[in-house]
Amino acid sequence: MTTPVLWQLAQTTLPVAGRTEEFPVRRVYCVGRNYLDHIREMREGDERDDPFFFQKPTDAVVGDGSAVPYPPQTADLQFEGELVVAIGSAASAVSPQEALGHVFGYAAGIDLTRRDRQRDCRDMARPWEAGKSFDNSAPCGVILPAERVPSILTGQLALSVNGHEHQRTSLEMMIWNVPEIIGHLSHSYRLMPGDLIYTGTPAGVAAVRPGDRIRVEITGLPALTVTISEGDPRASQ
Repeated sequence: MTTPVLWQLAQTTLPVAGRTEEFPVRRVYCVGRNYLDHIREMREGDERDDPFFFQKPTDAVVGDGSAVPYPPQTADLQFEGELVVAIGSAASAVSPQEALGHVFGYAAGIDLTRRDRQRDCRDMARPWEAGKSFDNSAPCGVILPAERVPSILTGQLALSVNGHEHQRTSLEMMIWNVPEIIGHLSHSYRLMPGDLIYTGTPAGVAAVRPGDRIRVEITGLPALTVTISEGDPRASQ
């Protein structure tokens, strides 16, 4: 009989601006359909529908400056620039008025998506994991502590590829703002220190390929830059 090998996975962490200690990632939540222009762009869902949530694996998180291998099982890898909220204390069934008191900090993020696989899942009425929850699919920048962020309810988000801007929006254009997202999510899950919340993307998403350099800038936060590298050809065999 084969003896199982027990692996101890390394803790996923992210750097924190101005601190030596890093932020240990616990869970990764993502908000779907939180900008009206993106709902119209994708032509899916009703504009009156509430945003909804899905998750990515913790080890999908990679940091600023990473080379992200082009994933297998897709011919349409797309970027989605997003504001990321890092939770710093336990939050269960909190109100929007209480929500910001549970925030540790904020960062720029990218929700990488295998769009063809996501469409397949949608057409077959299956969960989105094949399109969303794959290796290296959640790049996240350096976290800026909340006390150093004047207001996260306003400001600009912009994403460029190889210096060409594709996405730009005001954070005020979110259907649900940050306190409302935290309040709603905390009624479905007990949020804990280490949780990340990707808050949705505006219109302008597009495909990338190996060699492309993606940069996300959000007012007042450290920028995030990743490069798409060649994938492992064996992974598609």
